[in-house]
Amino acid sequence: MDSSRALPVLMYHHVSPQPGLVTVAPETFRDQIARLAKAGWRTMGLDAVERFFAGEPIPEKTCIITFDDGYLDNMVHAAPVLRAAGMKGVVFTVTGWMGDGPPRSGKLETPAHRVCKTRIAGGDSDSVIMRWREAEQLQSTGVFEFHSHTHTHTRWDKTIADEAGRRSALAEDLNSSRSALASHLGIASRHLCWPQGHYDKLYLEVAKGSGLDHLYTTEPCVNLPNGSTARIGRFVTKDKPGGWVLQRTWLYSSPLLGKLYSLIRSS
Repeated sequence: MDSSRALPVLMYHHVSPQPGLVTVAPETFRDQIARLAKAGWRTMGLDAVERFFAGEPIPEKTCIITFDDGYLDNMVHAAPVLRAAGMKGVVFTVTGWMGDGPPRSGKLETPAHRVCKTRIAGGDSDSVIMRWREAEQLQSTGVFEFHSHTHTHTRWDKTIADEAGRRSALAEDLNSSRSALASHLGIASRHLCWPQGHYDKLYLEVAKGSGLDHLYTTEPCVNLPNGSTARIGRFVTKDKPGGWVLQRTWLYSSPLLGKLYSLIRSS
């Protein structure tokens, strides 16, 4: 079996009937996953990412499907599609937004991104974010695995001017997230997705000191074997037909074409 030459990592936020800038409609997501599956693409968890960057072979046509923040609509609309296709997703969850309580069922509200942000800011994250017991169920079925998107989703570089204070606050944020994942889901994760994709030298130092050494950005760079795990690139998905996502996934699986495409986009 041929090995993957470059590893495409897809970035989603919402899958909801309220499509927009960071939201894909359920029917669009279904088409995108169906096109990937029909073309022979498979998904894996982040253990495959670790092997890939360590130079170990993983099958060609492997991609990673990620979701940021941990929205309830990922459970309602994305999980059934992935399960039916025999695929899995990775949720980078904001652990401080996740609450306790029983798993929910039936017809659940999945509001637009703007509404979600307003509710979270107002202290009502439970109505739009997955609960711990829901995450536990999804993890046990293998359809999702969960990793860190920090505990508070705070941009400390914008909040604290003092470097020492910023370093301390970020370290507490990351350690709290890792502790929550370990306590609720039994995960000792090495993987972190930066809020808004932001990182700098201080952020990288603190992450490494907190045991997080596989760091995901919003940059659509090409991921190569033996490459740096401090800057794992992802490309943004859009509410476009499955052929669009299939083409982008194919581009970022090619070291040459992916680099050329990224250069064209940044020029």
